[in-house]
Amino acid sequence: MNLSSPDVSPPDQALVSPAVQPCDHPQQNPLKIGIMASGTGSNFVAIADAISQQHLAAQIQLVIYNNPNAPVADRARERGIPAALLNHRDFSQREAFDQQIVDLLHTADVEWVVMVGWMRRVTHVLIDAFPDRIINIHPSLLPSFPGIRAIEQAIEYGVTISGCTVHIVRLEVDSGPILMQAAVPVHPEDTPTSLHHRIQVQEHDIIIQAIAQIAQPHTSHNLLTHRH
Repeated sequence: MNLSSPDVSPPDQALVSPAVQPCDHPQQNPLKIGIMASGTGSNFVAIADAISQQHLAAQIQLVIYNNPNAPVADRARERGIPAALLNHRDFSQREAFDQQIVDLLHTADVEWVVMVGWMRRVTHVLIDAFPDRIINIHPSLLPSFPGIRAIEQAIEYGVTISGCTVHIVRLEVDSGPILMQAAVPVHPEDTPTSLHHRIQVQEHDIIIQAIAQIAQPHTSHNLLTHRH
């Protein structure tokens, strides 16, 4: 599939397999998720709203944030969801920081971890505690433009199609198996801000769809068997 072509699919709605619609009738035992975020938390809001509207069979057990002034904390508390600050600056080693995250997630009885704008590189400590049960959303069509400044890189490179990706987290940044993607056209007049806004709309959609897929009975145990 040539994602550099502007004819790849209709603008702002191209979903790359698998496209799973959110559940209209949540299960009696919702998937218990923990959210990790560093910023505004717009994806968190999209997830929380989908749950409250009974479109997603999940329950947010805890939000962990690492920046003291991150708006996501207030957005969580407004919805009655516990939010815990873990400032990475208070830790001399990444492993110690991740161990504290693991302890909080386990205490909150979290089954799957969802990273939405988490701006810290994770270590084996977190990954080993939740093997193949951590997902991340990234603002590019991976494997293109991993890491920071993905949107700026896309514009600088001159691509005509960008987008976003939900993937399983691995030690190498933005390298894990891809669960879902959405393509977004890049316009000649785009700035990082304008492109980010359109990508973010698609992020809200596919992160909900990815969680819905995970929450389906028996899916979470076999999720990676269909990725290769």
